[in-house]
Amino acid sequence: MIQRQPAAQNETSERGSETSARGVRWSTHTRGAVTIECGSLGQGRPIVLLPSLGRGAADFAEIATYLAAEGFRVLTPQPRGIGRSAGPMTEVSMKDLANDVAIVMDALLDQPAVVVGHAFGSQPARMLATERPDLVAGLVLAAASAGKMPPGAVEAPFSRLRAEIDGSGNPALPVETRIRCLEAAFFAPGHDPMVWLDGWSWPTHEVQAQARENTAVDDYFDAGGVPILDLQAEFDAVVIPNLFKPLLGERVSVGLIRDAGHALLPEQPRAVSEAIASFADTVFTNADR
Repeated sequence: MIQRQPAAQNETSERGSETSARGVRWSTHTRGAVTIECGSLGQGRPIVLLPSLGRGAADFAEIATYLAAEGFRVLTPQPRGIGRSAGPMTEVSMKDLANDVAIVMDALLDQPAVVVGHAFGSQPARMLATERPDLVAGLVLAAASAGKMPPGAVEAPFSRLRAEIDGSGNPALPVETRIRCLEAAFFAPGHDPMVWLDGWSWPTHEVQAQARENTAVDDYFDAGGVPILDLQAEFDAVVIPNLFKPLLGERVSVGLIRDAGHALLPEQPRAVSEAIASFADTVFTNADR
């Protein structure tokens, strides 16, 4: 059962007609100086979706709809700086970002969830599982860098294509430069990077990068001992594959999404959804035994 934290102050409101048409209910939840906006869709066992660096819940719109149709309740928290989510934007740690997710889970759920973290989102997801194991039944780490390097590696963790990742969402750069960055870092050959030209928040990017720099990866690498799906993309130019299982053992299963790069979600939403649903079914079935 979830170990309840101090109650959030909840304010619930509907958003625009497009969102309402998809059946998403949006609410805000406040604890102290932090307010987090969260979408909720469907009914059933819960799945929480955390987006990539500097990006928001809209990245998961198609996946959330599919998972809700498969009988899950899907939560999509907005990171600080996106939508109505707000909080301190300096001196932030990964623990703070994990707590942002815990705020909405404490408010909206009465059982542990499968938490999906895409790319950067895998880091607050792992910290959440470490700090609040009562909230997390399992983790899907989608296109996730481990934060550790193989023996003999000379590059630093999280450094591969760093300039291109950061440049993709930097509004100060020319559009042509950003498109080249998107092609290099995020998309598989033959896929259109323009679908990710929008949807970035530079203040969110900066606070999340700060949290990564302020937090040792060993503080969250073990991810609370929960089951993990390491969901890899066939043409991921950023992630060094197959690092989690050797380090964390048999609780890690590995999945591969064909014809996808680091962006993954807009490239193969149905395949990603099916992998998440299958893993969640297994996690919840095992938990019931």
